[in-house]
Amino acid sequence: MHTKTMLTWLITKTTGGKTRVQIIKSLKNAPQNANQLSTELKLSYKTICHHLKILQKNKLLTTINNTYTTIYQLSKTMEENYHLFEDLINIKPLNVTTF
Repeated sequence: MHTKTMLTWLITKTTGGKTRVQIIKSLKNAPQNANQLSTELKLSYKTICHHLKILQKNKLLTTINNTYTTIYQLSKTMEENYHLFEDLINIKPLNVTTF
């Protein structure tokens, strides 16, 4: 699937789009583990893990495994197409209301 089409679907056409936007924006700033994201975004650990799994399945995230935890970061594909993501979240109106 084309990256723009996939991003459009994952961000604007599904109920979890707002959460995925928050996760992507947070990981753009710095790689983090699920617990750090949960604390920062004030969302349950289970919710964060669910969305991380979806983003990773769609090759928008990669992981760094160390002894104690899994660190998530934006994939090379996501980094290269971050401008498409920014365009999507700046279009009004979206099904996703606030970022």
